[in-house]
Amino acid sequence: MAETSPLVLGERIDGSVAILTLDNPARRNALSVEMRHRMIEALRRLEADPAIRALVLTGSGGHFSAGGDIVGQDTVTLADGRERFRITHEMVRLMVGGGKPIIAAVEGWAAGAGLSLALLCDTVVAGDTAKFTAPFGKIGLVADLGLLHTLPERIGQGRARQMLLYGEPVAAAEALSIGLVDRVVPAGTVLEAALERARLLGEAAPLPVAITRRYLSRGLEEALDWERDMQAALMTTEDHREGRLAFLEKRAPRFIGR
Repeated sequence: MAETSPLVLGERIDGSVAILTLDNPARRNALSVEMRHRMIEALRRLEADPAIRALVLTGSGGHFSAGGDIVGQDTVTLADGRERFRITHEMVRLMVGGGKPIIAAVEGWAAGAGLSLALLCDTVVAGDTAKFTAPFGKIGLVADLGLLHTLPERIGQGRARQMLLYGEPVAAAEALSIGLVDRVVPAGTVLEAALERARLLGEAAPLPVAITRRYLSRGLEEALDWERDMQAALMTTEDHREGRLAFLEKRAPRFIGR
């Protein structure tokens, strides 16, 4: 499989498994709108390829993804926000509604929308130095890409509440103990471990795999509809502007509640 874009690389392995690599290491693979478009293109192409039976999603440069790319969002209107989520949710629906199971191979950080992206996958394999966090509140936003559904489904509402409200990082060992990830392997061996799981799924009967995936994603649509309205509105607030500037300036935000 040829390179699809400088932001998302595709490579066929063993004929039946494809690797998708988020490839913007200078930004720790932050999910820009352009990267989301490239993901949509790659997922559509792979879904239409009957030879591909499973996918592995990973990031380049030692990190999975640092989350949404907030650079260049100086002014965001409600219409801008809703359009951003129309694109984002197309990517989400292709990931969870397609027939190809997806294994996340996580090295380094899976933060914010990067964590959301990992939890859209069927299996999460993490390196022993990986870290996971949902610090949306620190930039005046709520969790998105379906995380308000997928996180409590994985770890229970009590633990999900702690991650979402405090935004504190969770190390790989703790992530395994609470069910946030499925396997932890030595750093540097994550991709091969994820490929091993993908090969097993690639040997399974594809129709039951696809049907099971769709059944288990029930309830996600409600979360997507809610977040599209709420997040688009929050992106227009003074607190989001302050949170974004504070993050870029590496200082504590000063929120005012509007």
